Amino acid sequence: MLDRLNRALERVEEDPGTPLDVAGMARDALTSEHHLRRLFSALAGMSLSEYARRRRLTLAGAEVIHGDAPLLDIAVRHGYGSAEAFARAFRALHGVGPGEARRTGAVLASQPRMTFRLTVEGSTTMRYRIVEKEAFRLVGHRARVPLVHEGPNPAVVAFTKGLGRAALEEVGRLSDQEPHGVLSVSAHVDPSREEGSELDYYQAAATSAPAPEGMEVLEVPAGTWVVFPFSGPSGSFPESLQRMWADAFAHWFPSHPSYRTAEGPELLRVEYGEDPTAAEGELWLPVERAR
Repeated sequence: MLDRLNRALERVEEDPGTPLDVAGMARDALTSEHHLRRLFSALAGMSLSEYARRRRLTLAGAEVIHGDAPLLDIAVRHGYGSAEAFARAFRALHGVGPGEARRTGAVLASQPRMTFRLTVEGSTTMRYRIVEKEAFRLVGHRARVPLVHEGPNPAVVAFTKGLGRAALEEVGRLSDQEPHGVLSVSAHVDPSREEGSELDYYQAAATSAPAPEGMEVLEVPAGTWVVFPFSGPSGSFPESLQRMWADAFAHWFPSHPSYRTAEGPELLRVEYGEDPTAAEGELWLPVERAR
């Protein structure tokens, strides 16, 4: 799987002036566009489009500093329709505009080419189960929040605190099937998975019951789910959960190439027992059989 992913990444280098062909990259990797984007962002810590942008601006930076071609020609060669758009993107990565960089020989940033390799460690066993689940509904409260790859998400924290205990207890009483309890749900995530792109975040329950007044419904079709149980100190959240998310893509999916991620909400159940410093739960990811 990683070899095919590396072959797909060669397309980023082939012609920096053309739009990123994610469909072609997915064909090279023998997977779907959705799974390719999800896998890359989990392994690389950035979206595929962000990596391509940084690589193109790295190559453009070398031409700006060491060449004598007009800046507009460089901009067009690297896929920008105007000098202004190129200058904004250039400054965002390098911290200086292309004109100033050429005049002063400024120090620029560099995005190295990525190559993925499998490191065999064998020290950690990743537990999982596969669940075939009939169609169900998620009922609860929703907010539109930005995507945060690492660390706490302030918008999620503020939304959950704002609901209050009574509202969450009402949601919990609706739960009548797996995964049980109040769930953190990420849905309608932007395909780019760019940091700061928006998604629908729910505090909801999996249920067959109708939605009470004031709550929203997300219908989930029948499908297959891979479920990763976890436990650990509560003080390690959300970083430990984000690492588990990354481990699923860095270890489980490459080891189980018959499955790939599917469109659908990602579900997280976290429960705190008598010991308030410890927690356990499950991460549910929608999957499909690879063709």
